[in-house]
Amino acid sequence: MTASDWKRLFSAGYRVFFLLAGLCAIWVILVWEIWQASFGALSLPTAQPPHLWHAHEMIFGYGAAAIAGFLLTAAPSWTKSGPEPTSFFAVTSGLWLAGRLAIWWSGSLPLTLVAIIDLLFLPILAGRILQTLLKRPKPQQLILLVAILVFWSGNVLVHLEWAGLTQDTADQGMRGGLAALCALIVILGGRVTPAFTRNAMLRAGREENLPSNPTPLAVASIAPALLVPLALLMGAPNWAMGIVALVAGCAALVRVGLWHGAWTLRQPILWTLHLSYALNALGFVMLGLAAFDIGSEIAALHVLGIGGVGGMTLSVMSRAALGHSGRDLIAPKPVAVAYILVPLAALVRVAATIWPDLYMAGILISGALWIVAFALYTIALWPIFWGERIKKQPVSA
Repeated sequence: MTASDWKRLFSAGYRVFFLLAGLCAIWVILVWEIWQASFGALSLPTAQPPHLWHAHEMIFGYGAAAIAGFLLTAAPSWTKSGPEPTSFFAVTSGLWLAGRLAIWWSGSLPLTLVAIIDLLFLPILAGRILQTLLKRPKPQQLILLVAILVFWSGNVLVHLEWAGLTQDTADQGMRGGLAALCALIVILGGRVTPAFTRNAMLRAGREENLPSNPTPLAVASIAPALLVPLALLMGAPNWAMGIVALVAGCAALVRVGLWHGAWTLRQPILWTLHLSYALNALGFVMLGLAAFDIGSEIAALHVLGIGGVGGMTLSVMSRAALGHSGRDLIAPKPVAVAYILVPLAALVRVAATIWPDLYMAGILISGALWIVAFALYTIALWPIFWGERIKKQPVSA
C-alpha cells in the first residue's frame, strides 16, 4: 500500500469504518467458531469468558464501526458541509482499533484502563456528529444522538461490572446495547428503505402506489423501540419491556408492509433493506413475547443481532460505499450472495436454539455463513475502500 492509498482510506467515513466493520465481523466470529470447535480448549488472552468477548465485540466493536461509517458519511451530506480531514478519520479509527486491542488483551491489562480506552471512541464520534448536525439542526436527525448515548451507556454498564465496580450490570449492558442498535435500525432503516424504494420506482416510471411512510406510524415504532434499551439498561420489569418491544415490533412490521417489498425482488440492493428491517421488527416481537415466557429470548436476540443488525448494516454499508464512490447502485454478485447468507445465518442460529440436538452444528454453520458473507462483502468492496472515486453522481446516504 502506498501513501496515497492510505490517504484515500482515511478520506471518508465509509471507506475506513466500513472496511474495519467487515474485518471485525470476520475476525470475531472466526475466533468464536474456533473456540467452539475446540470445545473450549482454546485459551484467549481476554479477561472475559469467550462468549462475553464475542457478544461485546459484535455489539460494541462491529456495531460502533458500522454506526461511525454511516453517520460520518451521511451527516455531511444531510447538512451540505465538507468532509472531515484525513487526520480525524485516522485518529478516530485508531481509537476504535485501540478499544478492540484493549479488550483482546484485557487479561494482562488493568480493567479500568481497558474501560477507558474502549469508552473513548463513541463520545468523540457523537461530539463530531453533533457539531455537524447543528449546522442544520433537525429533530429527526438529532434523535440519533440519543440512541448513540443509550448505546454507549450499555457499554459503560458492561465495563463497570468487568472492572469490579458493580454487580450484574454486564448482562443489562449487552442487551441494552444490542437493543439500541436495533432502535437505530428502526429510525434509519425506516427512513432510507421507503425512500430508496420510492426513488427506484420513480426511475422505473412508476408514479402511483408508491411506498407510504405515515408519520404517526413512524412515531409508534420509533418511540417504543427507544424505550426497549432504556428498559433493559434500567432493569425495568420484564412485562414493561415486553410490552414496548411488542408495540415497536408490530408497528415496524406494519410500516415495512407499506413499502412494497415485493416490487424489489429483482433488485438485491433494495430487497435486502426490506428483509433486514422486517427481521429487526420480528426480533422485537420475539423479544416482547419472550418477556412473557413465550418463545426463546436467546432466539430473539440472535434474530435482532444477526438478521436485524447484521443484515441492515451489511445492506446500508454496501449501498453507501457503492454510491459515494461513484459506482452504480447495483450490488456486485458476491455482495448479493452475502445478502442471502446473513438471514440464513440467523435462521440456522434460531434453529440451533429451538432444537438442542442441533446446537453445536447450528452455531458452527451459522457462524460459517456469517464469515463467508462478510468475506464476500470485504473482498468485493476492497477496491472501493482503497481506490479512487470513479465518477460523480448524486448520492443519498
